[in-house]
Amino acid sequence: MSRRTDMRTGGQLLVDQLKIQGTDMVFCVPGESFLAVLDALYDTRGLIRLIVCRHEGGAAYMADAYGKLTGRPGVCFVTRGPGASNACVGVHTAYQDSTPMILFVGQVARADYERQAFQEVDLRRMYGQLAKWVAQIEDPSRIPEFVARAFALATSGRPGPVVLSLPEDMLREETMAADAGSYQIVQAYPGASELRQVREMLAHSKRPIMILGGTTWTSQAVADIMAFAESNRLATATTFRRQDRFDNLHPCYAGDLGISPNPKLAAQVKAADLVLGVGTRLGEAATDGYKHLSVPRPEQKLIHAYMGAEELGRVYQADLPINAGMPAFAAAARALEPVDSSEWAADTEAAHREYLDYSKPVPNPGALQLAEIIATLREQLPPETIVCNGAGNYSGWVHRFWRFRRYGTQLAPTSGSMGYGVPAAVAATIVYPDRPVLSFSGDGCFLMNGQEIATAMHYGLKPIFLVINNGMYGTIRMHQEREYPARVSGTMLTNPDFAALGRAYGLHSQMVERTEDFADAFVRARNAGRATLIELRLDPEAISTRISLSKLRELSLAKLGVKP
Repeated sequence: MSRRTDMRTGGQLLVDQLKIQGTDMVFCVPGESFLAVLDALYDTRGLIRLIVCRHEGGAAYMADAYGKLTGRPGVCFVTRGPGASNACVGVHTAYQDSTPMILFVGQVARADYERQAFQEVDLRRMYGQLAKWVAQIEDPSRIPEFVARAFALATSGRPGPVVLSLPEDMLREETMAADAGSYQIVQAYPGASELRQVREMLAHSKRPIMILGGTTWTSQAVADIMAFAESNRLATATTFRRQDRFDNLHPCYAGDLGISPNPKLAAQVKAADLVLGVGTRLGEAATDGYKHLSVPRPEQKLIHAYMGAEELGRVYQADLPINAGMPAFAAAARALEPVDSSEWAADTEAAHREYLDYSKPVPNPGALQLAEIIATLREQLPPETIVCNGAGNYSGWVHRFWRFRRYGTQLAPTSGSMGYGVPAAVAATIVYPDRPVLSFSGDGCFLMNGQEIATAMHYGLKPIFLVINNGMYGTIRMHQEREYPARVSGTMLTNPDFAALGRAYGLHSQMVERTEDFADAFVRARNAGRATLIELRLDPEAISTRISLSKLRELSLAKLGVKP
């Protein structure tokens, strides 16, 4: 820790701490409440890149995407009141997704507290359920302490967001304070006795399966866990939107346990006698509403390795709970002597074949075959391509038919939040400018944060935005037809010409209605030399990868005893 003898404003002191903590990028929508920070960032232009966004929700999503890609906290600045409210969606996503993130919020002056001053909100109450820690810095001399704690807390144990409130007069006040040191990530390690039990339980199993998810993974940790699976010929599934935790073409890969998974994979989990849940909370999506494993004591033996001790035993009482970060657990698992896997090796091979069959394109109603398009993309693009998407039924085609080959190539919210795909792609292209970046959005999803294509143009970025337009909120319509068939209410959309909208922003934009026209359109997009947008017109009948809208309605009416 260095002792400073010069006076600094709170804003200068804060930016100095960001430098010490290794921050190289800040996402923001500017506000008068933190002008002192913006001024201090002016002097660090060569060290900290300031990315100015068009909406606080987009900025917070970009910070979340940065945290997912790098494992370091994504840093975001927004102003009080409306700015803080808009940023909530990104903080909630980071919390559910276990993403390291720090949101700094400008606040009213300290003398104006509790007067409902202009844009005043009590941020500690507002964010209390959405973050790992929410605090307000009253004294500028304590900025180093608070910032160091924020970085450590955001990255240690189960990662997540931290929110720090910054009164505007505090940021202008001068003080003399010592700088903090750089943060250190704290993660637990598995014990020797726990590892022995892992091997013993696996050796006595007949139908084991491993389920991977969560965060704190690294490329090396993924390589280690794949080596563990391979040496034990262990069928391995990934959880919802965590498909890049395992090479999808590895012979042990069994598919993903997302929403509407391969029925054969779901049956394999239910029939297992041992489940190794590694890095995943085994949440609602991964367990099909907690049906694959019964609560609180699953019928299967359960080994649950997770980085946050508070999550172990929260829903499931594991036979062997292990508090450990993923790099430590994966390395230790790899070092274990393999067990005799002859009992289940054939089942593992069959599970992988079933995954390959399930990820082959299947037809959907209409002239545009979305599965064929995604299969074409996965064959043409390199394995380091980053795939981004938000929420909506269109994402089912991405999850089912894309094959993720490398860690760090999937950016999608496990919170199921709409509007994520565009800002995530902007952040991904900034972090990895030399890698292809695809952004998938539905028509409803795109218009929630589509304005961030302006940010892509402002910084000369070149992601490819694909907008799947079916004229409805597809996920909600699907549930509506299932529960209240033929009573369409609140789910239809009137959309702009998305290709024309993209051109208005300066993107190279096209509209595709037929599968056979996509290949040439994509070549033009890749050769455009700037950000591009391709609108894909999807028949509304193509409600999901499994069933048409009319068939779903017919089945729902039949359950009610009503003829279509």
